[in-house]
Parts: sequence; C-alpha cells; structure tokens
Amino acid sequence: MKMLPLSLLAAAAVGGEVAAAPAGLVSLTQSPLVMRLSKDEFRIAFGINGEKCLPKGCHGLIRYRVNWKTEDGVSRSESKQVSYTVSPHAPRAIAVDRQYFDTAEGEHLTDIVEVSVDAIICAEAMAGMHGS
Repeated sequence: MKMLPLSLLAAAAVGGEVAAAPAGLVSLTQSPLVMRLSKDEFRIAFGINGEKCLPKGCHGLIRYRVNWKTEDGVSRSESKQVSYTVSPHAPRAIAVDRQYFDTAEGEHLTDIVEVSVDAIICAEAMAGMHGS
C-alpha cells in the first residue's frame, strides 16, 4: 500500500480484523489509522470506544501485528502493543503508537502492508481473572 506524505495531511486506514475485549468493555471505533512521517517512521492510531467503561473509565493494552515491506522486497511481520486509557468523563479515546520499520535505519522506503489487532485487553476484565 502506498502512503501519502504527512505534510499533505494524508493518512491511510489499513485493514485488518478487529478483536473485541475479553469482557466486551472496549472496542475499536474503526480500523487502525496509519500515518507516514518519514521513509520508515509511522504513527499508528487506534480509536477506542469505551462507552461501557463509564462512569469509572478504564485502561489496558492493544496487541497488534504489523506486516511491512521495504522497497528492496524484504517483508517482515512484527507484534507490538500500545496502552490506552479511557477517561471517566469521555466515552471515547485514542491511542497512538510510534514505530520505525526498516532493516537498515532509514536506508529504505518502507510500506505498511497490513495492521491487524490480535487482542484488546481491559484492566477491568483482567481484574476478575486474578481473583480466581
């Protein structure tokens, strides 16, 4: 997938399956949004629907996988995670992760092929599991 420069304020959504939180408290509002900052630097944003967390709010982790490819044909897949917090005063939040994908520190133009969410873990859901 070819991406437009951030200087043009362009961003591309990258498809992928979205998994629900174990207790169903948190979900994504849409597919992850990928923004290119340089040849190999990206921001990956996750819109979070935390309406079911109100009125207390909640926090947790999003575990995701990124498939990427360099201009010379090298393909890789990496597992990542980013934390999120849903405020007690707002039903939605955003989590943004900063990532570099290359085999030689900025030597290649890198494209993100796919971002898929493996799991959304909510601290409230985990609290119940620890008491068993």
